[in-house]
Amino acid sequence: MATGLTFSAADLARTRFAVSPMWEVVTSFRLLKDPAGWPLHRRWAAQVRPRMRCAGLRGGWLDELIPARGYLADFLNPTPQGPFPTLDAELAAIRASTPAQVRADVDDLLSTRPGGPGPGPSPRLRLLLEEPQAALERVTAEIETYWELALAPYWARIRQLLEADVFHRARQVAEHGSAAVLNELHESVQWDEGTLHLLHCECGLSRERAGPGLLLVPTAFTWPRVLTRSVAPDPPQLAYPARGVGTLWEPRTVSSTDAVAGVLGRSRALLLAELDSPASTTQLARHCGLSAAGVSQHLTALRNAGLVTAHRAGRSVLYARTAIADALLTA
Repeated sequence: MATGLTFSAADLARTRFAVSPMWEVVTSFRLLKDPAGWPLHRRWAAQVRPRMRCAGLRGGWLDELIPARGYLADFLNPTPQGPFPTLDAELAAIRASTPAQVRADVDDLLSTRPGGPGPGPSPRLRLLLEEPQAALERVTAEIETYWELALAPYWARIRQLLEADVFHRARQVAEHGSAAVLNELHESVQWDEGTLHLLHCECGLSRERAGPGLLLVPTAFTWPRVLTRSVAPDPPQLAYPARGVGTLWEPRTVSSTDAVAGVLGRSRALLLAELDSPASTTQLARHCGLSAAGVSQHLTALRNAGLVTAHRAGRSVLYARTAIADALLTA
């Protein structure tokens, strides 16, 4: 299947990039449902899947709205208002979705599910049809839970990758022009004489179904595919694999903690080095040979200094290194 998105000069002028937390939510959740997508993200998936089982996220709202293949509910990916929106801002936009849009998305889900329309809507989809605003509150609550379990502990690392992609392509636009950058997004994306073509894709872009311009969204979890959203009057969105995603989960190189230990102390430097993957106080105490109380005290100080973040995962709290700490350890 090949589709084409035509451009006027005004459309090209309105083309922009954005990093979207919600695109990471929908693409990562879909990846966890598709075993074929695990190899690149095996390290991350091995940590996240047990947390999801404990939280009972299988068979929930996101499962209904994000099938393993094909169409997913468009209202989950509202148009970002700036280049780096927060999750809270995108959740607010989801809650503000019009009843007409929600119902149209549910109808599309029912009509495109495998095996055809089949039986009527499930209880969750029925609630979205009958009481969309009440249902959206439940949807966004589940998204917040999923975010804390699956993405928040890793967000500093993921966002660093996505921002690097945006900054690289912005430089490429300045040096080589928009056409060259559009041609380099993905092997299935080709620019030719004012039209952006998608080749061999299940998804499509349509100027008739969307507004002017184009929103380009790098993602960590779409590889090897691209995904699209076309909902008028918003600009069409194209989510593509970010550059360097193959290195996302590689252990970060720590040259030496000696210099950092001279400033922070040996125990805090050791904890930062250990936090290459998110971990709880108990795990850190066991791995570092420190008392749980001592680890907790050190983590509080590191968190106050902006070197670690804390995220609740069920009954545990996971601590993760920030980008600032990564830079400190590898300097």
